[in-house]
Amino acid sequence: MVCVGLGLGVVGCGASSTGSDSASTVATAGTHPVRTAEPETGGVRPPAAETATAGLAALPTTRRVTPAAAGYSRSAFGDSWIDTDRNGCNQRDDVLVRDAVPGTVRVAVQGRCDHDVLAGRWIDPYTGRDLRFDDLKDPAQAQGVQIDHVVPLAEAWVSGAAQWTDDRRRAFANDLAALLAVDGPTNASKRDGDPAAWRPKKAYQCDYAIRWIGVKQAWGLAVDESERRALTDMLGYCAS
Repeated sequence: MVCVGLGLGVVGCGASSTGSDSASTVATAGTHPVRTAEPETGGVRPPAAETATAGLAALPTTRRVTPAAAGYSRSAFGDSWIDTDRNGCNQRDDVLVRDAVPGTVRVAVQGRCDHDVLAGRWIDPYTGRDLRFDDLKDPAQAQGVQIDHVVPLAEAWVSGAAQWTDDRRRAFANDLAALLAVDGPTNASKRDGDPAAWRPKKAYQCDYAIRWIGVKQAWGLAVDESERRALTDMLGYCAS
């Protein structure tokens, strides 16, 4: 699959459809590849702002078309997470383990997956909220921490993905470098908004713009003029 450029880095790629809970062994995530969830970085060390600025300048410009007008369908990107690295775990679990505050995640073995996430703590990069859950098998708690497509699928569709094959769209939807564990209500408020329509807290806007540009560059997606202006504005918050 294609991974995000601009030095964003990748922490594995794994997913499968979620099965019923058959956990038999519980352990902490200390032996799994986790990273510190920091609201200022979103889990990945960003490259220099000038690199992202150059990447933005290189992106092609497209005319803004609404997803509805462009015939967008969520099912075009697949109906469930897929196991891209064949580790037996769905993409939600891979992202939750990666983005958790180290030492806080409780996992169990479920089928072929050795890190089905049961509980843990996350720092939402978009708002800085401290998210703590003791039972992610409880649907209400599970909705509290969600996996966000940084570049929403509907936005990807209107900026180039409509012309892709089904396999390429599924790969995009499951690209770990383009996913973040975030606060559920905040994710719901973001919906399909691009940077001209929705922004995270000011302290995260630099990193958000860098990540957004990296995803679009890696996948060959275009930007419209309002999006380009918003990204340029957010890059202005990057430290020199």
